[in-house]
Amino acid sequence: MAETRTTSQEVQGEILDAVRKSQEAVVDAIKRWADTVQSITPSIPVPNLNLPYADKLPKPEELVANAYDFAEQLLATQRSFAESILQAAKPLMPGKNGGTAGTAPKGGSAAK
Repeated sequence: MAETRTTSQEVQGEILDAVRKSQEAVVDAIKRWADTVQSITPSIPVPNLNLPYADKLPKPEELVANAYDFAEQLLATQRSFAESILQAAKPLMPGKNGGTAGTAPKGGSAAK
């Protein structure tokens, strides 16, 4: 069982490493693209539009932070739910703390 867990953790580590490397490549490509566009684009004056309530809109960084905060809360809720399901089904699971799979319930008889 420990070998399966170790193998699983190794696979997860490799997947996370691959995701991280691909994300770094995308960020690098976007940075190079933005630098290139900026270097070939003439300086264009930005009009002062004075949009009403523009200062009340959240910044992009705040939007990302809020989205990830929500995702973390959602994931924590889902984990708690899954753990509750396992706890509720524990009497049906074979092992030390669970029941014995394939046996008739106490006080009942097996199906014929």
